[in-house]
Amino acid sequence: MLKRVVAVLAALIVCMSFTGCAKKETKSVSFFAMDTFITISVTGDDAKATLDWAKNLVETNEQKWSATLPDSLISRLNAGEKITPDADTARILERAAQMRDYTLGAFEPAVYPLVRAWGFTTGEYRIPSDSEIEELLGQVLKDSVRRDGGQTYLAGGMIDLGGIAKGMTGDMLLAGFRERGVASALINLGGNVQALGAKPDGSAWKIGIQSPYDDSVIGVVSIKNKCVITSGAYERYFLGEDGQVYGHIISPFTGRPVSNGVVSVSVIADEGAEADALSTALFVMGEHEALDFWRTHEGFDVILLTDSGTLYVTEGIWKDFTERSSLAVKQVCEIKR
Repeated sequence: MLKRVVAVLAALIVCMSFTGCAKKETKSVSFFAMDTFITISVTGDDAKATLDWAKNLVETNEQKWSATLPDSLISRLNAGEKITPDADTARILERAAQMRDYTLGAFEPAVYPLVRAWGFTTGEYRIPSDSEIEELLGQVLKDSVRRDGGQTYLAGGMIDLGGIAKGMTGDMLLAGFRERGVASALINLGGNVQALGAKPDGSAWKIGIQSPYDDSVIGVVSIKNKCVITSGAYERYFLGEDGQVYGHIISPFTGRPVSNGVVSVSVIADEGAEADALSTALFVMGEHEALDFWRTHEGFDVILLTDSGTLYVTEGIWKDFTERSSLAVKQVCEIKR
């Protein structure tokens, strides 16, 4: 399930040195991987070596987890091969299954055959027939991933970890940064923004949430030790022959691109893998079900924008959210439990 998330950094690099600590420095690296543009900034001892390690980790995960690279572990799994996954791959498969169960199937890593059928993996866009969609929905199996001793295989269908891989990679990066004594870091994996600590000066990171219609920002979230991950279907879509716009987030319940009045969902949480999967799941659920899900589950907050211009901000992040003037927003509502 490929996903282009749209959180925008309002502040990335604040200073190039740390006063009073000669060894600590702030450095950043930018590169293309995981089908997106990535920027990572760290403050600590030997920042360059840390960034070299971080870039290698991102590229290694892409080589293992991409559903479009033919030699990746996931592609081999999708091709019907039994694989012996490394510890990180076994962990992400398990986490994806947990998030599928947690969201009652709204996050579904086995929806890949449908994503491919609509052309979002190849760029050859098309509208599948009703019968084809029904057939492919039958491949979205609840227990598609099976294990036989140390090997893993698929009972049917195919999987795509695009809805959780960036979040999991961000979690791995932050864990590695802590082990290396990094005091402050910010990673932007194509809009999946995750922060370690505060900015080098001790203030909160300011993360902008982009409008789905233009380059403006609808609001700014202040965070420390949090992630902000946004899902929306407006950066990857196509215009069908029937004149309708079809976005890339496919509902695992209907087999069709989601069209429920929600245009953007941001999840603010401690764990990137959870926030990544939840942002997709809440988008699939729709306005009312998504907010009800938040009311009955702890540990994360939500910023949700509808196509009618209502921006919902849950109470846990309300005081840390600053609205910005945008044509996309007509009213802002605080949501409480």
